[in-house]
Amino acid sequence: MNLAVPGVVARYFEADRRRDPDAVIALFTDDAVVTDEGRTRRGAAEIRSWLRGPASQYQYTTEVLGAEAIGADTVLVTGRLEGNFPGGTADLKWRFTLADDRIRQLEIAP
Repeated sequence: MNLAVPGVVARYFEADRRRDPDAVIALFTDDAVVTDEGRTRRGAAEIRSWLRGPASQYQYTTEVLGAEAIGADTVLVTGRLEGNFPGGTADLKWRFTLADDRIRQLEIAP
């Protein structure tokens, strides 16, 4: 990723690219919240289930198209997924709320 983003955000996309759920979960705070596909997961156990379940159901690549700080602790990343899921392509936004060098909240939506 060549865009200027906080290290924890770059590590998230790198761990996701490697399909390494343990590395991804290590980036979150203990009380983190993830919202994806309209469903909210709270805490490490629910986020781990999401990573090993719905988030791993398909093979895909992620192309990060842009990133911007939208506050002192919030980063909005835009990108495109391509893979073997219905439709084959999805333009998404990842809204990261950070706490120090960890992810406190992640919202993924079109």
